[in-house]
Amino acid sequence: MSNPFENTEGIAKRTMVLFFIVDTSGSMAGKKIGAVNDAIFNVLPEIRKISEDNADAEIKIAAITFSNGAKWLYDEPKPADEFSWPYVNADGMTDLGEAYRMLNEKLSRNAFMNDVEGSYAPAIFLMTDGEPTDDYKKELDRLNQNKWFRVAIKVAVAIGEKD
Repeated sequence: MSNPFENTEGIAKRTMVLFFIVDTSGSMAGKKIGAVNDAIFNVLPEIRKISEDNADAEIKIAAITFSNGAKWLYDEPKPADEFSWPYVNADGMTDLGEAYRMLNEKLSRNAFMNDVEGSYAPAIFLMTDGEPTDDYKKELDRLNQNKWFRVAIKVAVAIGEKD
C-alpha cells in the first residue's frame, strides 16, 4: 500500500538562494583556487540532495566571481540540480567591493529574491584569501543595510594561510 503523504508533487515550494562569492584574483592562483574549485564541486551533490529531499523548499544557487571587476556566472539563480560549477582560474586584482555591490543589487524581491511562493533567508558563502584591492568597506556598509543580507546565513571561508 502506498503512502499518500509521500507524493509531494504539486506542493508549493519556497526558495532558498545559496550564493557563492568567490575570489578569483591573482593572489588566489595555484593551490588556493584549486581548493575552492574542488570544494564547490564536491559540495554540489550534497546541496542537490538536500534540495531534492525537502518537500517544501528548493535550493537555487547563484555565484559571483571577482578579480578585475566581478561577474555573475548565470543571469539568475539556478535550481541546484541545474547548477554547474565551471572550474575557474585566478588572475588580476581583488575587487571585493564590486562583488558586494552586485550582491546588494540582487538581494531584492525585484531581482533574485522574487519567488512567487516566497523565499527563505539566503545563505552567502564568501571564499577569499582576504586581500581586497578596492574600496570594499563602502559597499559592505551599503550591503549591511540590505534586509535580506541582514537575515542571511553568512559564512566567510579564509583560503590559504597567512604569509
